Amino acid sequence: MANRFILNETSYHGAGAIQSIVTEATGRGFRKAFVCSDPDLVKFGVTAKVTDLLDAAGLAYELYSDIKPNPTIENVQNGVAAFKAAEADYIIAIGGGSSMDTAKAVGIIINNPEFADVRSLEGVAPTTKPCVPIIAVPTTAGTAAEVTINYVITDVEKNRKMVCVDPHDIPIIAIVDPDMMSTMPKGLTAATGMDALTHAIEGYITAGAWELSDMFHIKAIEIIAKSLRGAVDNTPEGREGMALGQYVAGMGFSNVGLGIVHSMAHPLGALYDTPHGVANAIILPTVMEYNAPATGEKYREIARAMGVKGVDDMTQEEYRKAAIDAVKKLSEDVGIPADLKDIVKAEDVPFLAQSAYDDACRPGNPRETSVEEITELYMSLL
Repeated sequence: MANRFILNETSYHGAGAIQSIVTEATGRGFRKAFVCSDPDLVKFGVTAKVTDLLDAAGLAYELYSDIKPNPTIENVQNGVAAFKAAEADYIIAIGGGSSMDTAKAVGIIINNPEFADVRSLEGVAPTTKPCVPIIAVPTTAGTAAEVTINYVITDVEKNRKMVCVDPHDIPIIAIVDPDMMSTMPKGLTAATGMDALTHAIEGYITAGAWELSDMFHIKAIEIIAKSLRGAVDNTPEGREGMALGQYVAGMGFSNVGLGIVHSMAHPLGALYDTPHGVANAIILPTVMEYNAPATGEKYREIARAMGVKGVDDMTQEEYRKAAIDAVKKLSEDVGIPADLKDIVKAEDVPFLAQSAYDDACRPGNPRETSVEEITELYMSLL
Protein backbone atom coordinates (compact mmCIF):
# COMPACT_ATOMS: atom_id res chain seq x y z
CA MET A 1 0.00 0.00 0.00
CA ALA A 2 1.30 3.46 -0.92
CA ASN A 3 1.71 6.10 1.81
CA ARG A 4 0.34 9.52 0.85
CA PHE A 5 1.91 12.77 2.06
CA ILE A 6 0.28 16.19 1.54
CA LEU A 7 1.85 19.52 2.50
CA ASN A 8 1.33 23.21 1.69
CA GLU A 9 2.21 24.45 -1.75
CA THR A 10 4.34 27.16 -0.09
CA SER A 11 5.22 28.11 3.48
CA TYR A 12 7.11 31.04 5.01
CA HIS A 13 8.79 30.86 8.41
CA GLY A 14 10.39 33.36 10.77
CA ALA A 15 9.90 36.87 12.12
CA GLY A 16 8.45 39.19 9.50
CA ALA A 17 7.05 36.38 7.37
CA ILE A 18 3.70 38.16 7.11
CA GLN A 19 5.31 40.61 4.67
CA SER A 20 5.10 37.80 2.09
CA ILE A 21 1.30 37.91 2.08
CA VAL A 22 1.20 40.93 -0.22
CA THR A 23 3.76 39.40 -2.58
CA GLU A 24 1.82 36.14 -2.81
CA ALA A 25 -1.59 37.81 -3.23
CA THR A 26 -0.43 40.14 -5.99
CA GLY A 27 1.72 37.51 -7.68
CA ARG A 28 -1.21 35.13 -7.91
CA GLY A 29 -3.56 37.80 -9.23
CA PHE A 30 -6.03 37.60 -6.36
CA ARG A 31 -8.64 40.38 -6.37
CA LYS A 32 -10.28 40.48 -2.95
CA ALA A 33 -9.58 38.71 0.32
CA PHE A 34 -12.12 37.29 2.75
CA VAL A 35 -10.28 37.76 6.04
CA CYS A 36 -11.38 35.23 8.68
CA SER A 37 -10.29 36.16 12.20
CA ASP A 38 -11.84 35.78 15.64
CA PRO A 39 -13.28 38.79 17.50
CA ASP A 40 -10.59 38.97 20.19
CA LEU A 41 -7.80 39.15 17.63
CA VAL A 42 -9.64 41.96 15.89
CA LYS A 43 -10.26 43.73 19.21
CA PHE A 44 -6.63 43.57 20.35
CA GLY A 45 -5.12 44.63 17.02
CA VAL A 46 -3.53 41.33 16.03
CA THR A 47 -5.61 41.01 12.87
CA ALA A 48 -4.60 44.56 11.95
CA LYS A 49 -0.98 43.46 11.59
CA VAL A 50 -2.11 41.78 8.38
CA THR A 51 -4.92 44.08 7.26
CA ASP A 52 -2.60 47.09 7.61
CA LEU A 53 -0.33 45.43 5.05
CA LEU A 54 -3.29 44.93 2.72
CA ASP A 55 -4.33 48.57 3.18
CA ALA A 56 -0.81 49.84 2.46
CA ALA A 57 -0.68 47.76 -0.73
CA GLY A 58 -4.15 48.82 -1.84
CA LEU A 59 -5.49 45.26 -1.70
CA ALA A 60 -9.24 44.86 -1.18
CA TYR A 61 -10.64 42.70 1.61
CA GLU A 62 -13.73 41.99 3.69
CA LEU A 63 -13.38 41.09 7.38
CA TYR A 64 -15.39 38.21 8.86
CA SER A 65 -15.19 37.62 12.61
CA ASP A 66 -18.33 35.68 13.52
CA ILE A 67 -16.17 32.86 14.89
CA LYS A 68 -16.36 31.16 18.29
CA PRO A 69 -13.42 29.45 20.06
CA ASN A 70 -14.98 26.11 19.06
CA PRO A 71 -16.49 27.16 15.69
CA THR A 72 -20.05 26.05 15.08
CA ILE A 73 -22.14 25.02 12.11
CA GLU A 74 -23.80 28.44 12.30
CA ASN A 75 -20.41 30.21 12.14
CA VAL A 76 -19.68 28.31 8.93
CA GLN A 77 -23.10 28.96 7.39
CA ASN A 78 -22.84 32.68 8.15
CA GLY A 79 -19.33 32.66 6.72
CA VAL A 80 -20.49 31.12 3.46
CA ALA A 81 -23.16 33.80 3.09
CA ALA A 82 -20.66 36.56 3.95
CA PHE A 83 -18.08 35.22 1.47
CA LYS A 84 -20.65 35.26 -1.34
CA ALA A 85 -21.77 38.79 -0.43
CA ALA A 86 -18.15 39.99 -0.38
CA GLU A 87 -17.49 38.62 -3.88
CA ALA A 88 -14.04 37.58 -2.70
CA ASP A 89 -11.79 35.11 -4.51
CA TYR A 90 -9.42 34.00 -1.73
CA ILE A 91 -9.31 33.70 2.05
CA ILE A 92 -6.77 34.93 4.59
CA ALA A 93 -7.29 33.01 7.84
CA ILE A 94 -5.74 34.76 10.84
CA GLY A 95 -5.86 33.07 14.23
CA GLY A 96 -5.73 29.67 15.84
CA GLY A 97 -7.55 26.54 14.82
CA SER A 98 -10.93 28.24 15.18
CA SER A 99 -10.33 30.80 12.44
CA MET A 100 -8.59 28.35 10.15
CA ASP A 101 -11.15 25.59 10.63
CA THR A 102 -13.94 28.04 9.83
CA ALA A 103 -12.06 29.23 6.76
CA LYS A 104 -11.55 25.66 5.54
CA ALA A 105 -15.22 24.76 5.88
CA VAL A 106 -16.31 27.97 4.15
CA GLY A 107 -13.78 27.46 1.36
CA ILE A 108 -14.84 23.86 0.80
CA ILE A 109 -18.56 24.68 0.62
CA ILE A 110 -18.06 27.63 -1.73
CA ASN A 111 -16.31 25.42 -4.29
CA ASN A 112 -18.35 22.28 -3.51
CA PRO A 113 -21.89 23.66 -3.03
CA GLU A 114 -23.37 20.16 -2.90
CA PHE A 115 -21.90 20.04 0.64
CA ALA A 116 -23.79 23.12 1.84
CA ASP A 117 -25.14 20.99 4.70
CA VAL A 118 -22.16 21.38 7.03
CA ARG A 119 -22.87 18.02 8.67
CA SER A 120 -22.20 16.32 5.33
CA LEU A 121 -18.52 17.29 5.66
CA GLU A 122 -17.93 15.07 8.69
CA GLY A 123 -15.41 12.27 8.28
CA VAL A 124 -13.83 11.94 4.84
CA ALA A 125 -16.23 13.83 2.59
CA PRO A 126 -15.98 12.99 -1.14
CA THR A 127 -15.50 16.57 -2.32
CA THR A 128 -14.28 16.97 -5.88
CA LYS A 129 -12.76 20.46 -5.99
CA PRO A 130 -10.04 22.21 -3.96
CA CYS A 131 -11.40 24.82 -1.59
CA VAL A 132 -11.10 28.54 -2.17
CA PRO A 133 -7.36 29.41 -1.96
CA ILE A 134 -6.40 30.02 1.67
CA ILE A 135 -3.43 31.93 3.05
CA ALA A 136 -3.20 30.74 6.66
CA VAL A 137 -1.58 32.93 9.32
CA PRO A 138 -1.46 31.18 12.72
CA THR A 139 -1.47 33.29 15.86
CA THR A 140 -1.12 30.30 18.18
CA ALA A 141 1.55 27.61 18.26
CA GLY A 142 -0.50 24.47 18.58
CA THR A 143 -3.16 23.36 16.12
CA ALA A 144 -0.97 23.46 12.99
CA ALA A 145 -4.23 23.88 11.06
CA GLU A 146 -2.23 25.86 8.49
CA VAL A 147 -0.55 22.65 7.29
CA THR A 148 -3.18 19.98 7.94
CA ILE A 149 -5.98 18.43 5.93
CA ASN A 150 -8.22 18.39 9.02
CA TYR A 151 -10.73 20.75 10.55
CA VAL A 152 -13.21 20.48 13.42
CA ILE A 153 -16.67 22.04 13.60
CA THR A 154 -18.97 21.87 16.62
CA ASP A 155 -22.52 20.60 16.22
CA VAL A 156 -24.17 22.52 19.06
CA GLU A 157 -27.50 20.67 18.74
CA LYS A 158 -25.83 17.29 19.32
CA ASN A 159 -23.10 18.47 21.74
CA ARG A 160 -20.37 16.96 19.60
CA LYS A 161 -17.42 17.94 17.48
CA MET A 162 -17.31 16.86 13.85
CA VAL A 163 -13.82 15.92 12.67
CA CYS A 164 -13.52 16.57 8.95
CA VAL A 165 -10.64 15.18 6.88
CA ASP A 166 -10.26 16.44 3.32
CA PRO A 167 -7.12 16.82 1.18
CA HIS A 168 -8.95 19.60 -0.66
CA ASP A 169 -8.97 21.89 2.40
CA ILE A 170 -5.24 22.41 2.96
CA PRO A 171 -4.19 26.08 2.72
CA ILE A 172 -2.06 26.77 -0.33
CA ILE A 173 0.19 29.09 1.70
CA ALA A 174 1.20 29.01 5.37
CA ILE A 175 2.69 32.12 6.97
CA VAL A 176 4.31 30.99 10.24
CA ASP A 177 5.50 34.21 11.86
CA PRO A 178 6.38 34.04 15.59
CA ASP A 179 5.73 37.78 15.87
CA MET A 180 2.04 37.02 15.27
CA MET A 181 2.12 34.79 18.37
CA SER A 182 3.85 37.17 20.77
CA THR A 183 0.62 38.54 22.28
CA MET A 184 -0.69 35.13 23.36
CA PRO A 185 -1.27 35.05 27.14
CA LYS A 186 0.57 32.42 29.18
CA GLY A 187 -2.43 30.13 29.61
CA LEU A 188 -3.18 30.00 25.90
CA THR A 189 0.50 29.54 25.05
CA ALA A 190 0.69 26.58 27.44
CA ALA A 191 -2.53 24.98 26.20
CA THR A 192 -1.76 25.30 22.51
CA GLY A 193 1.81 24.16 23.08
CA MET A 194 0.65 21.00 24.82
CA ASP A 195 -1.77 20.46 21.94
CA ALA A 196 1.23 20.52 19.61
CA LEU A 197 3.09 18.04 21.81
CA THR A 198 0.05 15.76 21.78
CA HIS A 199 -0.02 15.92 17.98
CA ALA A 200 3.63 14.92 17.85
CA ILE A 201 3.37 12.06 20.35
CA GLU A 202 0.09 10.66 19.05
CA GLY A 203 1.27 10.99 15.47
CA TYR A 204 4.48 9.13 16.33
CA ILE A 205 2.69 6.12 17.85
CA THR A 206 -0.47 6.07 15.72
CA ALA A 207 -1.32 2.97 13.73
CA GLY A 208 -0.59 4.76 10.45
CA ALA A 209 2.90 6.00 11.41
CA TRP A 210 5.85 5.25 9.13
CA GLU A 211 9.43 6.43 8.63
CA LEU A 212 8.68 9.78 6.99
CA SER A 213 6.09 10.81 9.58
CA ASP A 214 8.32 9.51 12.40
CA MET A 215 11.06 11.87 11.28
CA PHE A 216 8.77 14.90 11.65
CA HIS A 217 7.23 13.80 14.93
CA ILE A 218 10.45 13.06 16.79
CA LYS A 219 11.93 16.39 15.71
CA ALA A 220 8.73 18.17 16.76
CA ILE A 221 8.81 16.56 20.23
CA GLU A 222 12.43 17.67 20.63
CA ILE A 223 11.74 21.26 19.56
CA ILE A 224 8.60 21.59 21.69
CA ALA A 225 10.25 20.10 24.78
CA LYS A 226 13.05 22.67 24.46
CA SER A 227 10.83 25.64 23.58
CA LEU A 228 7.48 25.54 25.38
CA ARG A 229 8.65 26.77 28.78
CA GLY A 230 10.39 29.71 27.09
CA ALA A 231 7.35 30.47 24.95
CA VAL A 232 5.17 30.62 28.08
CA ASP A 233 7.69 33.14 29.46
CA ASN A 234 7.41 34.96 26.09
CA THR A 235 11.08 34.70 25.14
CA PRO A 236 11.82 35.25 21.42
CA GLU A 237 13.63 31.90 21.27
CA GLY A 238 10.70 30.09 22.85
CA ARG A 239 8.18 31.71 20.51
CA GLU A 240 10.27 30.94 17.43
CA GLY A 241 10.85 27.36 18.53
CA MET A 242 7.17 26.71 19.17
CA ALA A 243 6.14 28.29 15.87
CA LEU A 244 8.38 25.80 14.09
CA GLY A 245 7.76 22.81 16.36
CA GLN A 246 3.98 22.89 16.07
CA TYR A 247 4.23 23.22 12.27
CA VAL A 248 6.59 20.25 12.00
CA ALA A 249 4.18 18.19 14.12
CA GLY A 250 1.38 19.19 11.77
CA MET A 251 3.36 18.07 8.75
CA GLY A 252 3.37 14.61 10.27
CA PHE A 253 0.05 13.95 11.98
CA SER A 254 -2.02 15.46 9.18
CA ASN A 255 -0.85 12.57 7.02
CA VAL A 256 -1.04 9.63 9.44
CA GLY A 257 -3.73 10.46 11.99
CA LEU A 258 -3.94 10.65 15.76
CA GLY A 259 -5.49 8.55 18.55
CA ILE A 260 -7.78 8.49 21.56
CA VAL A 261 -6.24 11.46 23.36
CA HIS A 262 -7.90 13.60 20.72
CA SER A 263 -10.97 11.36 20.67
CA MET A 264 -11.42 11.95 24.39
CA ALA A 265 -10.60 15.66 24.21
CA HIS A 266 -13.09 16.51 21.46
CA PRO A 267 -16.25 15.75 23.51
CA LEU A 268 -14.94 17.93 26.36
CA GLY A 269 -14.74 20.86 24.01
CA ALA A 270 -18.22 20.19 22.64
CA LEU A 271 -19.96 19.64 25.99
CA TYR A 272 -18.05 21.95 28.34
CA ASP A 273 -16.24 24.28 25.90
CA THR A 274 -12.96 23.10 27.44
CA PRO A 275 -9.94 24.55 25.59
CA HIS A 276 -8.73 21.80 23.29
CA GLY A 277 -5.08 22.03 24.35
CA VAL A 278 -5.96 21.83 28.04
CA ALA A 279 -8.07 18.72 27.47
CA ASN A 280 -5.30 17.07 25.47
CA ALA A 281 -2.63 17.92 28.02
CA ILE A 282 -4.60 16.47 30.94
CA ILE A 283 -5.50 13.27 29.10
CA LEU A 284 -2.14 12.65 27.34
CA PRO A 285 -0.10 11.02 30.16
CA THR A 286 -2.96 8.69 31.12
CA VAL A 287 -3.47 7.53 27.55
CA MET A 288 0.29 7.20 27.03
CA GLU A 289 0.35 4.77 29.95
CA TYR A 290 -2.64 2.89 28.51
CA ASN A 291 -1.08 2.70 25.02
CA ALA A 292 2.43 1.76 26.15
CA PRO A 293 2.07 -2.02 25.55
CA ALA A 294 1.29 -1.34 21.87
CA THR A 295 4.23 1.00 21.15
CA GLY A 296 7.28 -1.25 20.97
CA GLU A 297 10.44 0.78 21.60
CA LYS A 298 9.00 4.14 20.60
CA TYR A 299 8.73 5.53 24.13
CA ARG A 300 12.51 5.32 24.42
CA GLU A 301 12.79 7.79 21.52
CA ILE A 302 10.05 9.97 23.00
CA ALA A 303 11.95 10.07 26.31
CA ARG A 304 15.17 10.93 24.48
CA ALA A 305 13.45 13.72 22.52
CA MET A 306 11.95 15.06 25.75
CA GLY A 307 15.50 15.47 27.08
CA VAL A 308 15.69 12.43 29.35
CA LYS A 309 19.29 11.27 29.88
CA GLY A 310 20.56 7.69 29.88
CA VAL A 311 17.61 6.12 28.09
CA ASP A 312 19.81 3.52 26.39
CA ASP A 313 20.64 2.05 29.80
CA MET A 314 17.00 1.79 30.85
CA THR A 315 14.70 -1.21 30.71
CA GLN A 316 11.55 -0.96 28.61
CA GLU A 317 9.48 -0.33 31.73
CA GLU A 318 11.89 2.41 32.85
CA TYR A 319 12.03 4.34 29.59
CA ARG A 320 8.27 4.14 29.14
CA LYS A 321 7.78 5.60 32.61
CA ALA A 322 10.48 8.21 31.92
CA ALA A 323 8.70 9.36 28.76
CA ILE A 324 5.37 9.70 30.56
CA ASP A 325 6.96 11.46 33.54
CA ALA A 326 8.71 13.95 31.25
CA VAL A 327 5.39 14.83 29.62
CA LYS A 328 3.75 15.23 33.05
CA LYS A 329 6.59 17.49 34.22
CA LEU A 330 6.36 19.75 31.18
CA SER A 331 2.59 20.00 31.56
CA GLU A 332 2.96 20.84 35.25
CA ASP A 333 5.69 23.41 34.58
CA VAL A 334 3.46 25.36 32.18
CA GLY A 335 0.48 25.33 34.54
CA ILE A 336 -1.84 22.68 33.12
CA PRO A 337 -4.22 21.00 35.65
CA ALA A 338 -3.40 17.39 36.56
CA ASP A 339 -6.93 15.96 36.25
CA LEU A 340 -10.47 16.52 34.98
CA LYS A 341 -12.12 16.96 38.40
CA ASP A 342 -13.02 20.61 37.77
CA ILE A 343 -14.21 19.92 34.21
CA VAL A 344 -16.09 16.63 33.89
CA LYS A 345 -19.29 15.58 35.66
CA ALA A 346 -19.35 11.86 36.44
CA GLU A 347 -22.89 11.50 35.10
CA ASP A 348 -21.68 12.71 31.68
CA VAL A 349 -18.97 10.05 31.34
CA PRO A 350 -21.13 7.49 29.45
CA PHE A 351 -21.97 10.13 26.83
CA LEU A 352 -18.35 11.29 26.66
CA ALA A 353 -17.02 7.74 26.28
CA GLN A 354 -19.43 6.86 23.49
CA SER A 355 -18.64 10.14 21.71
CA ALA A 356 -14.90 9.47 22.04
CA TYR A 357 -15.30 5.95 20.67
CA ASP A 358 -17.28 7.28 17.69
CA ASP A 359 -14.70 10.03 17.03
CA ALA A 360 -12.78 9.94 13.75
CA CYS A 361 -9.42 9.91 15.55
CA ARG A 362 -10.11 6.71 17.52
CA PRO A 363 -9.27 4.18 14.75
CA GLY A 364 -5.72 5.56 14.59
CA ASN A 365 -4.97 4.60 18.18
CA PRO A 366 -2.14 2.02 18.39
CA ARG A 367 -4.08 -0.08 20.89
CA GLU A 368 -7.55 -1.45 20.19
CA THR A 369 -10.02 0.01 22.62
CA SER A 370 -13.68 -0.05 23.65
CA VAL A 371 -16.31 2.23 25.13
CA GLU A 372 -15.80 0.48 28.46
CA GLU A 373 -12.04 1.07 28.49
CA ILE A 374 -12.46 4.71 27.48
CA THR A 375 -14.96 5.06 30.31
CA GLU A 376 -12.33 3.75 32.72
CA LEU A 377 -9.76 6.23 31.37
CA TYR A 378 -12.12 9.17 31.96
CA MET A 379 -13.01 7.93 35.44
CA SER A 380 -9.34 7.58 36.39
CA LEU A 381 -8.96 11.32 35.85
CA LEU A 382 -11.86 12.32 38.08
